[in-house]
Amino acid sequence: MALLLEEITRSVETFLKLKTSTQKPYVDPNLDPVLLVPGIAGSILNAVDHDTGKEERVWVRIFGADHEFRTKMWSRFDPSTGKTITLDANTSIVVPQDRAGLLAIDVLDPDLMVGRESVFYFHEMIVEMLGWGFEEGKTLFGFGFDFRQSNRLQEIMELFADKLEAVYKASGEKKINVISHSMGGLLVKCFMSLHTDIFEKYVQNWIAIAAPFRGAPGYITSTLLNGMSFVNGWEQNFFLIECPSIYELMCCPYFKWELPPVLELWLEKESDDGVGTSGVVLESYRSLESLEVFTKSLSDNKADYNGESIDLPFNWKIMEWANETKRVLHSAKLPPKVKFYNIYGTNLETPHSVCYGNEKMPVKDLTNLRYFQPTYICVDGDGTVPVESAMADGLEAIARVGVPGEHRGILNDHRVFRMLKQWLNVGEPDPFYNPINDYVILPTTFEMEEHHENGLEVASVKESWDITSDDNNSDGAAASSVSSISVSRPGDDQNPRAEARATLTVHSQNDGRQHVELNAVSVSVDA
Repeated sequence: MALLLEEITRSVETFLKLKTSTQKPYVDPNLDPVLLVPGIAGSILNAVDHDTGKEERVWVRIFGADHEFRTKMWSRFDPSTGKTITLDANTSIVVPQDRAGLLAIDVLDPDLMVGRESVFYFHEMIVEMLGWGFEEGKTLFGFGFDFRQSNRLQEIMELFADKLEAVYKASGEKKINVISHSMGGLLVKCFMSLHTDIFEKYVQNWIAIAAPFRGAPGYITSTLLNGMSFVNGWEQNFFLIECPSIYELMCCPYFKWELPPVLELWLEKESDDGVGTSGVVLESYRSLESLEVFTKSLSDNKADYNGESIDLPFNWKIMEWANETKRVLHSAKLPPKVKFYNIYGTNLETPHSVCYGNEKMPVKDLTNLRYFQPTYICVDGDGTVPVESAMADGLEAIARVGVPGEHRGILNDHRVFRMLKQWLNVGEPDPFYNPINDYVILPTTFEMEEHHENGLEVASVKESWDITSDDNNSDGAAASSVSSISVSRPGDDQNPRAEARATLTVHSQNDGRQHVELNAVSVSVDA
């Protein structure tokens, strides 16, 4: 019954939205412009046929994308330029620029109707910001890009510079608020490192969300060894094996991890007893040591392209390029006039280290590693990026705030929206935000009941908040404290006598967060 009522409610809400969609949207002309920058696989990519000029979407396209069509995304890395070049010489990959760049980062497969939420990227945030008074092409813009490429590729850097200048001019020469998600944070940081003067000229605030500043070690390890699976049906194609962006997301080996990520293998090895017996051993490899495993496991990796077998081994030339990218990222400095904010996801099991094989089914041949199902050693994070990596931006941040949420889902989190409104100066200042201590108090529930009978008025309130703070002063142990509050008013000719009692419970978590619950009851008596 409840599910039916929910469906009816949603249908009515959809109808009302459609009915009012012709009304002129609210626009606040005083807002400063916002530029949204997506992460890996977060931009629509189109293939352009050089002969006919025909343009077709190749990423993302769930239906009507056969194997031949998908291979238009396949490419080979050119070490002389640092660019990965599409294998089909008659095809170019472009990013659509409609709606001031927002089309490419909104709904990644506009044709998908059932399960459309699965291909939302910035969609919910765009809708939310339009409701705040932003206007597409005037104060709200998007920067989609070919996510296969390096985050420091000169061509991408030039496009980003052009975009910043275009946004600056279109908004009446107002400085820009850049909001990046995931790998988009690495692109922005590379640009800031290589073109500091341009960045400072056009940007006033940079808000990084779920950025893998030190890599996404567990996720990328299984990506390289088992194939990409951003969208169902595209697994095991290995079409990103020749893409610098993937290598740039590998574990940063020179970062002082609290617990260094490792690659573990249960291997079958012959013993030294001279009789040919074998045993099973567990071997562990840190990030630099694991590169040899990547090399051996992908040594005979091949793909069929138009009937031709092409080699797709682990590419050391890309690895060298990626190492230089990490150096560029490490040397980045925040310009004095730019403010930086960091939002990262927490509370989800996030791949950190990866293990292949087990005691009963060990790995006998590294070239078969791709057929083994990986198991993960997980840490706290957003399901993709560990908290430790996301927090390690190496910059002077105005605030670093952890929000419980999933890597992509955090983009439509109501708590993130509250922070964005505060930092973008949208509307009235948020009374729940304390800019001095850099913490956010986020109301989570609110219930109120009132009852009148025989001259008595009884009211009860239940409310709770989550307090997320960057300053962790806890001693590492979760604890709870309960306080009581009493307030009374004697009453007079104008106001009835009243009394209120409340209990305030504070649940302190071992990661610095606090959950606060208030239960209050008030009673007033008519004079």
